[in-house]
Amino acid sequence: MEITLSSSFKRSFKKQQKNKPEREYLFWEKVEIFVNNPFDKQLKTHKLSGELKELWSFTIEYDLRVLFYFVEENKAVFVDIGKHDEVY
Repeated sequence: MEITLSSSFKRSFKKQQKNKPEREYLFWEKVEIFVNNPFDKQLKTHKLSGELKELWSFTIEYDLRVLFYFVEENKAVFVDIGKHDEVY
């Protein structure tokens, strides 16, 4: 799986790092799992509904999510990262 980080994702990621820098390691750990299998049980990957119906989400930790969409079968674009209430 090939990953692209959108500019909005990069801004949100930087903001998350500022608040809790230790989350970066956990993020990259989960990305490694995502690259190998985007639907791994640990990630709790799911399709969103409503206004965000074009997007998918996976869990980094209890209240930290990554929003993304698939460009092709083996390409994904990360568009946002944040707490549940921030990204939904």
